[in-house]
Amino acid sequence: MNHFEDAYEKYKQQGTQQAKNEQPTDHSGKEEIIAVRKNEDENIIAIKTSSGRVFDYPTALSDAKAGKLAHVDIFHKYGRDISRSEPYGIKENNLGQQPTTYASA
Repeated sequence: MNHFEDAYEKYKQQGTQQAKNEQPTDHSGKEEIIAVRKNEDENIIAIKTSSGRVFDYPTALSDAKAGKLAHVDIFHKYGRDISRSEPYGIKENNLGQQPTTYASA
């Protein structure tokens, strides 16, 4: 690696460590998403929460909008609401990185 790449890699590593240190631990009773179910196109179609609930994507959007799910933001794009995790710079926190479950709802 050259000097610029080395500097950038060090910057990323420091950011990842800092993000882990800054990650909030108080979820104020909110459920966390612990697994997702995807269709053949890799779209998330259902989620499983830390309380064991399994429900469809539209219900997850409603719960996230109501503030019932931790670490999930909702934004409007492409004419519809879309969920997005708050990864805090940690790849494993991304919704798409959650374990995949195929349990029935």
